[in-house]
Amino acid sequence: MSRWMIEAVCTGTARPFNGAERSAIVKRPRDGAVQVLMEGLAPDEQADRSVHGGPEMALHLYPLDHYEWWRTQIGDHPALEEPGGFGSNLAVAGLLEHDVHIGDRFRVGTALIEVSQPRQPCWKIEHRFGQKGMVARIVKTGRCGWYFRVLEIGEVAAGDALERVQIGITDWTVARVFNALVAGKATSAELAALATLKPLSPDLRAKAAARLG
Repeated sequence: MSRWMIEAVCTGTARPFNGAERSAIVKRPRDGAVQVLMEGLAPDEQADRSVHGGPEMALHLYPLDHYEWWRTQIGDHPALEEPGGFGSNLAVAGLLEHDVHIGDRFRVGTALIEVSQPRQPCWKIEHRFGQKGMVARIVKTGRCGWYFRVLEIGEVAAGDALERVQIGITDWTVARVFNALVAGKATSAELAALATLKPLSPDLRAKAAARLG
């Protein structure tokens, strides 16, 4: 399969989240066409640009397929009824971490995007859901989602296709990269390969190189 339907396009604004902390993890569906620019959707915000957003994390996709599993783990939660419940910009079903490779290219609406890295979970997910232990479960199960960089700007709307137009590095699925670098299970050979994996985001290549020593 090379085409999936975009069920929702979601954006958010940075708002008070936890005391002095701000976050834009709450993403709401947008009506009509949304611009896809080099640093993401317009408008869309990230509260802490040092760890979210930018060209290498321009768009986030968290698979809708994971939502039912989360219900078995944490029960019903209002955020599990939202297509952007995990801070995802693109709501898509039927596409998982082991199906997607670093460097895969997709046509999304009129834009062209490329898979750049897995999402590394942080405490904001647990605060959003009011549930401790969610980050550990993501690390253990690999239900992480992933980011895209934008190669060609354009527009996208709910109902458009997400069409894979080019396969990336077939040896390196999002699931395998996550297991290696975020779950910390990489072998020395894997670290060496990741350190020079050109379509992987520079930050994660540097992380692999640093661990390799």
